[in-house]
Amino acid sequence: MVQSRANRNLLLVAFMWGTSYTFIKMAIAAKMPPSVINTLRGLISAILVYIFFGKIIKTMTWKEFKIGAVCAVFNFVVVQLQSSGLKYTTPSNSSFITSIYVILLPFIAWLFFKRVPPLKIYLSILMCVLGMIFLTGIISTGFEFHIGDFLTVLSAVFYAFQMTYYGYATKNARPQVIAFQLGFIQAFCGALYSFKIDYGSLPQINWSAAIGPVIYLGVVATFAAQVIQVMSQKYTDTVTAGLVLMTESLFASLVSVLFRVEPLTQHLIIGGSLIIMATLIAQFDLRGVISRYFVRQNGIKKP
Repeated sequence: MVQSRANRNLLLVAFMWGTSYTFIKMAIAAKMPPSVINTLRGLISAILVYIFFGKIIKTMTWKEFKIGAVCAVFNFVVVQLQSSGLKYTTPSNSSFITSIYVILLPFIAWLFFKRVPPLKIYLSILMCVLGMIFLTGIISTGFEFHIGDFLTVLSAVFYAFQMTYYGYATKNARPQVIAFQLGFIQAFCGALYSFKIDYGSLPQINWSAAIGPVIYLGVVATFAAQVIQVMSQKYTDTVTAGLVLMTESLFASLVSVLFRVEPLTQHLIIGGSLIIMATLIAQFDLRGVISRYFVRQNGIKKP
């Protein structure tokens, strides 16, 4: 696989992830609790991973099981917080706010590895806060407690910890094993949560309206997206892959507007743009990229 093909595949992954916010919202509108959505989504993905990679799953080691279990617990907390937040906020808000995990990663490195965050991170935080002010409507309605946005911020925090642990996990466990664990434990924990916390809401589910979005989430936004990402990301560089995958927020907003889940507003455009710029500044060495670009364009060699 050539790099251009790998980048196109990752763009498809970003689109799949971006559409998931709207389909979660559709399932929630059908009275399906987030825990049930996550249970079925994880179950579908785990079954498909086992069908396609069963030989690898059967050779799972105890070490891989423990690593995958930790990844999966982080994953369940993230998706449960995120989908619960979507009950009270829009797909665009959820996707843009989730992307702030990029800004949080340097602080986690500081906490665990004593690596002081670069100065650009503080600029990213300022821009991110301004973006969230626009997205949540505080600038026009005054300060209010938005539970959906708060839960999404929590999910971004846990996602940052999850991504930090993934750096260790992917070097010590096969990706197919991790993918299976993610789906299986998400289904297991989701089922426990459903029967312990959301049991009273189960009879209210409109299955005919919810089952379509849930199948899409399990097959496309979970199983297919994970497999394509694993197969493609090793054929491109990390900076390009990160830049392509960050278009998830844009796709989430576009799909939500196209499906008339939310309107396209000035606050959405301004807030989303500020958060995207904040995450770009946090993740990439823009000065180095610009320098390399102009050096290459002008035919000047570095000393």
